Amino acid sequence: MLNERRISRCDRTGAVALGAVSIIAAVDLIRMICLGSLIPFVTVLLVEALFLLTAGAAWKGRMPWFLLLITVGGAVLYGNLTYAELAPFYLGFLLQAVAAGALAVLGTVFQIRDRTPVGPFPWRPILAGLVIAGVSVGTWRVAVARARSAEGLARREIWAVPERYDGDTGAPAGSVEELIYSTKAYATDGREVEKRALVYLPAGYDPAQPYNILYLMHGTGDDENYWLETHPSNRLMLDNLIAAGQIDPLIVVTPTFYVEDDCADDLDQLTWSFREELRNDLMPAVESRWSTYAESCDPAGFAASRDHRAFAGLSRGAVTTYHSVFCGSMDYFSWFGTFSGSRTGEEEFREGLQAAEVASLPIHYLYVSGGNFDFALVGQLQDYDTLLRMEPRLVYGVNTLFDIFPMRYHSIGSWHLALYNFLQKIF
Repeated sequence: MLNERRISRCDRTGAVALGAVSIIAAVDLIRMICLGSLIPFVTVLLVEALFLLTAGAAWKGRMPWFLLLITVGGAVLYGNLTYAELAPFYLGFLLQAVAAGALAVLGTVFQIRDRTPVGPFPWRPILAGLVIAGVSVGTWRVAVARARSAEGLARREIWAVPERYDGDTGAPAGSVEELIYSTKAYATDGREVEKRALVYLPAGYDPAQPYNILYLMHGTGDDENYWLETHPSNRLMLDNLIAAGQIDPLIVVTPTFYVEDDCADDLDQLTWSFREELRNDLMPAVESRWSTYAESCDPAGFAASRDHRAFAGLSRGAVTTYHSVFCGSMDYFSWFGTFSGSRTGEEEFREGLQAAEVASLPIHYLYVSGGNFDFALVGQLQDYDTLLRMEPRLVYGVNTLFDIFPMRYHSIGSWHLALYNFLQKIF
């Protein structure tokens, strides 16, 4: 036992490391409790438990270099959970990484200089850490496997899309067509530009029949190909859900918010200016060519058919959904999905949603999602809480839901699952 041996400078360094990691862990957990969401809290609780057990093993076994595991883990987590343009909510992981690294070096120097022997192997905290990590990963793998093999009707999932809706099952394939349309550089000089969108048409598309329509936006650095061509699993999922009768046949349009090289240093301008392009140019081009519920491609026709029109996006596409559609085109849309993105505050929500011309319109559904390791998640939770407090038309569990996907981050795995859930909510 430690109290039966001479207390060395190496021991003191290990105790300081354990204390520092413990204090930061306590602060992190309190902050997660205040955030008010279970899955992020459990995530941080498990991570901090592993960090504490690692620090305890380093101290008990007189192995200060063992603290470098916290340095690596904390740095990786902070790097993945923090985006330069957002507030560093997970700063605690960085502080733990820096403290553990510095004390690992200092403790090792003391140990070498003082010739302090290594202590007994700390098998108990190491075993406890392995059990926690093993149970966590094992639980996730079992849950994912069960979701993947699920039979029966499509239903909301937070682990994975069932295989029967997620691959080449031989279902009749829809087609993807290209749309070239004229618009303007609304965010800058108003010049005429030509843009491109992709349009998914369900198998057996009949121009004499009206179809619900979903506009689906990509994120930063991608383009109109992202949803349907870069990741064709989304197209296959649409085919399978329609063939199985789980969703009605629909048209899906994938545009881009980019306008040539405009606003490269401030892309947020495009998340607002897309409203004008959507209303003035994209929707008329799409819905005059393919059959939707809009009886005319003018404001009256689009407003009358809003119950048959949805918009969703991922990352900056989710921000575009909030800015240009949810807060900018409520009169044309009544179904909304925001995946891994928000960046919309109370003033923006209030100005967009409570304007006289849209304040009484029903919001049929707002679906929000993010991964538990997604850097956008905290901002989403905070903005969503603000939205629910100020907007009486949204009732959680009735016409809005926020799904958090375990072991998912800012990637297509999260967004593919979000699209699966969203498709079951709309229309």
